[in-house]
Amino acid sequence: MQLKVINKPFSVCKVGDYSQVDLTADYVFIGKTDEERSLVCEPPLAPANTIEREDGWRAFRIEGVLDFSLIGILSKISTLLADAGIGIFAVSTYNTDYIQTKAENFERALQVLKERGYSIE
Repeated sequence: MQLKVINKPFSVCKVGDYSQVDLTADYVFIGKTDEERSLVCEPPLAPANTIEREDGWRAFRIEGVLDFSLIGILSKISTLLADAGIGIFAVSTYNTDYIQTKAENFERALQVLKERGYSIE
């Protein structure tokens, strides 16, 4: 399976609302529940109405469009990284999954996955 490194840092934020979010940016992930509004974006794009924020995330994505009938792709990656003591923050879109780790664990995460047969681009 092919993994594509995204060469940008990311912040994970809790925001008051989405009115200040730049939806034209290349990577903006928003999630809303009855309890919170979350945002993943590049650090300079974190809006002024950010309530909580954690910087220092790096990301890669699973290349290609993943069919909904495929089972266990994210589970396998998360298990391999968990076994190596690396936590993740995952975001799924209609087409694929994006996996983030803290920057200090990122290269080690890629190495773990490469050793298990993943191709890193």
